[in-house]
Amino acid sequence: MKSTRREFLKTSAVIGASTLAPVTVFAADAAPADMCIARWKGDANANMNETARRLTEEAIKAIGGLGRFVNKGDVVWVKPNIGWDRTPEQAANTHPEVVKAIIRLCLEAGAKAVKVGDNTCNDAQKSYKNSGIEAAAKEAGAEVVYLDKNRFAEVKIGGKRLDSIPLYPEIMECNLIISCPVAKHHSATGITACMKNYMGVIENRKKFHQDLPYCIADLTAHMKPRIAVLDATRILTAHGPTGGDLKDVKVMNTVAAGIDLVALDAFAAELLGNDPAKIGTVTVGEEYGLGKKDYKSLNLKELEIA
Repeated sequence: MKSTRREFLKTSAVIGASTLAPVTVFAADAAPADMCIARWKGDANANMNETARRLTEEAIKAIGGLGRFVNKGDVVWVKPNIGWDRTPEQAANTHPEVVKAIIRLCLEAGAKAVKVGDNTCNDAQKSYKNSGIEAAAKEAGAEVVYLDKNRFAEVKIGGKRLDSIPLYPEIMECNLIISCPVAKHHSATGITACMKNYMGVIENRKKFHQDLPYCIADLTAHMKPRIAVLDATRILTAHGPTGGDLKDVKVMNTVAAGIDLVALDAFAAELLGNDPAKIGTVTVGEEYGLGKKDYKSLNLKELEIA
């Protein structure tokens, strides 16, 4: 991957009585970024749903918009964290408004259909409902899919640790899969973010525990990701991946989007107080050539949204 200069962009807008005005971007270079970090710098008491929506829109816009990745007539699978029977405030799942914004942008870019689903750890019906994602996805026009455990099929992926793994066919048949996890602590891997989020497309997670970093890299390489969106509107700093105690939740009001999942995961590691060089999924991902942990060496745009 080429190394280009880092751009720092500031955006500002005036908050209207009922809606937030469009953001104005002052850019030295019109080329889409490899990665964008959008941070909320407006009213600290602003509505979290509206903040999450704005941050998602602006982060995706800065990397070229979803029209860069979605062709007219495509079927897109939006893959959030929906694994846990937790509310949005508990930060164990992706913020529903981040998911909703991605779905809407996919459809506006010409997608024929957008599907949303995850292989949950807790009861699927409770997790989909209490996460807020099921309702948000349906409101945005997506099809919410409950993964049928009988439909997973063994697929040869030829990885260094995983030769084959059961994958969900309906996901793999889509034209584009967008990983959109929440940034959070994980007891086994230190952090969980864009790469580890792909574990929601597989069955038999026990296979991964032989060597989580390498198995996750094997799966990520097979997925051939083109874009991911990292939800850091609020992050889970401890007792992940399930969380539950609000004292472990930190509001960051940040969303990042990009084409390099290693870079996004490195950024997630920093947000969670970790050195990316000490996170196995990040270092192995770079070893595999899946991206760069030095995300600041990419064509990076940082936005301040107000």
